[in-house]
Formats: sequence, C-alpha cells, structure tokens
Amino acid sequence: MLKYKPPKELRTLFIIHYAPLLLIIMIGPLTAIFGVWEIPTNNIITIFSGIIIFILGTYVYFKWEIFWHRTYKGQLVTEGIFRYIRHPHYSSLIIVGFGLALFFHSIFAFTIAIISIPLMILSILDEEKHLINQYGKEYKKFMKNTPWRMIPKIF
Repeated sequence: MLKYKPPKELRTLFIIHYAPLLLIIMIGPLTAIFGVWEIPTNNIITIFSGIIIFILGTYVYFKWEIFWHRTYKGQLVTEGIFRYIRHPHYSSLIIVGFGLALFFHSIFAFTIAIISIPLMILSILDEEKHLINQYGKEYKKFMKNTPWRMIPKIF
C-alpha cells in the first residue's frame, strides 16, 4: 500500500475548488437576513428544490469520498461511481453549491455557483493532462470507457 500525500499544488487547487462553496455558505444567509439578492421565484419551491439538490450533491460527494479513500492506493480508480463519471468530486461540489444557493434563495449565491462551473472545468482539463502523463494508455482507455467527465450524457 502506497502512502499518498497530495502535492502542495493539488492542495491549493482543493482550496480553490471549495472557495465557491464557502462563499455561498457565507453570503447565502445574508439574503434571508437582509432581504436582498432574492431569487425571483416562490420561496418554498426554491428552498425545497435546494434541499433536494443539496442532498443529491452530498450523496455524490460521499459516494466519491468513501469509495476513493477505500480504494485509492496509487493506482487508477475506475470502479464504483467512476464507472459513470470521471470526476465525481467536482460534480458533487457544483451540485452542492447549486443546492445551497437555492436553499438560501439567493441570486448572488446562485451566481457564485454558476461562476464555479468554468473553474471546475478548467481544473478537470488540467487534471486530465496530469492523469494521462501518470497513467498513460490506461487513463486513455478509462476516458474512452467513461466518456462523461461530470454529468452523464451532458459533460
């Protein structure tokens, strides 16, 4: 079993990936407190939808987290949730972000969730270059067998 410690660059990227969620968590409640930046829809529907989307994102996150930590030992992981999407961690962060934005009924938080999408896509494209260098043909085969990066049949 290999002892894995992510490089500093990777740890920095994780901070960048979690920053939109932290902003959503910090800014979202301001909508309710001050009555500003409200999404122009019915509060109950938006908040209920946000709870459902948040739960879905949390589910995807834990499917990734638990499986990855139990399985990853320095080799390419292609089983579990990775059979359906190549980057479930990024998917879960975006889904959770949108769920929280809707839950907080905040258009500003929703905007942050939208802005996080290109950040995640750029990170994925960069990460895939590193994974191809690290795993070579094995990763290219994985890419062919699992064509969806984040959301099946969409991206």
